[in-house]
Amino acid sequence: MSIQSEAGFRIEEDAFGEISVPKNKYYGAGTARSIYHFDIGGVTERMPIPIIRAYAILKKAAAVINMEYGLDPRASEAIVQAAEEIMNGQLDDHFPLAIWQTGSGTQTNMNINEVISNRAIELLGGVMGSKTPVHPNDHVNMCQSSNDTFPTAMHIAVALEIHKRLLPSMQALYDALKQKSEKFKDIIKIGRTHCQDAVPLTLGSEFSGYVQQLEYGIERVKAALPRVYELAIGGTAVGTGLNTEVDFGPRVVEYIAQQTGLPFVLARNKYEAIAANDAMVEVSGALNTVACSVMKVANDIRFLGSGPRSGLGELLLPENEAGSSIMPGKVNPTQCEAITMVAAQVMGNNVAITIGGSNGHFELNVFKPMIVANVLQSIRLLGDACLSFTNNCVFGIEANKKRIHQNVSNSLMLATALNPYIGYDKAASIAQHAHKRGISLKDASNEMKLVTLEEFDSWVRPEKMLGPNL
Repeated sequence: MSIQSEAGFRIEEDAFGEISVPKNKYYGAGTARSIYHFDIGGVTERMPIPIIRAYAILKKAAAVINMEYGLDPRASEAIVQAAEEIMNGQLDDHFPLAIWQTGSGTQTNMNINEVISNRAIELLGGVMGSKTPVHPNDHVNMCQSSNDTFPTAMHIAVALEIHKRLLPSMQALYDALKQKSEKFKDIIKIGRTHCQDAVPLTLGSEFSGYVQQLEYGIERVKAALPRVYELAIGGTAVGTGLNTEVDFGPRVVEYIAQQTGLPFVLARNKYEAIAANDAMVEVSGALNTVACSVMKVANDIRFLGSGPRSGLGELLLPENEAGSSIMPGKVNPTQCEAITMVAAQVMGNNVAITIGGSNGHFELNVFKPMIVANVLQSIRLLGDACLSFTNNCVFGIEANKKRIHQNVSNSLMLATALNPYIGYDKAASIAQHAHKRGISLKDASNEMKLVTLEEFDSWVRPEKMLGPNL
């Protein structure tokens, strides 16, 4: 029942007694108790909105299917309308709960149930908090449990965010790097291994490695999706499906697939789907690999662009903003710094997700809110960072051809081209002599009388060192 209280609050009752609830909030007693008992992390640590929206998709589907199992059509229609308002972002302020709550996400499920219930009651002209004519448990949560709905919402949210945010951004970065690889295909530069000079390659070839990393990253993320598409709904508390209808799960999943346009299917084994979160760990592993890839790409680009006069200086990076409050004219590779910080955060998230995923005990994993919050943050950060890096850095990268040519000409590792003619040892002695004397390879060869000037010009040609001997 609901009892009117002092201004600004109403009194609601549950199994634990009475509790004050703000009159202007649709949530109820369960949510109010959770706010009190889980005051952890502040406003920045609230349950991610993608989970709330995914839950609304699920509750809408359940209401539609439950109408055929006896749910009053008027209640079903009101639940559907309330769920759609949540899906559209109209009720975000009514979901205040912390990530750090019950490990099954029970409080968030009740938060959703209460908001939908009270909004549905309002739509039907009833009294908020009265639980009639739409009850949060009996009607909104009909045929469901927190234990199967929360992992279902996890999978829906992660799948939607991957398709909406991550994959398009990764594709944009892939496309931009590929364009640069093609643009730079004829620019010969010196390679580097162990951070030391190596034999030549083209700048386009170097960038093609970055392109391939992104292509594999996209493939890895997509490869994890089939397990994400499996939904636990219909398993209720422990996977048996107690208090639900035989075909409730399959029909809800079918409806969700139609509504989202994604190929969701019923979990092959609901015991696994509730007791474990291996699909989330798998996704996080793919995201962790993507983080490793972008860390390498961004670090290479920032080092190749170091300078402008005392660094490698082979790339000219976009100058977006002032880089120092004390050094006039300084410009820094800030987009590289941003995306590498994101990569570090994703790697850290993966550690927490791995620990959480490994701690499923018996019939329920109780690290679910932390796991999904970290997965969603990794998706969001990587998606945003890839797009920012693409638009504000990669698009504007140019080759510093003059510096690249100087570096090639000065490299001692061009001596590698002499190996087939005078052998490794003599070629090495020329390189060492040139380095100690501070002269060119050509002059060192001439001083040591090991190679004539004509032979050197014929044999040491960087453009002929870009592949196997023909």
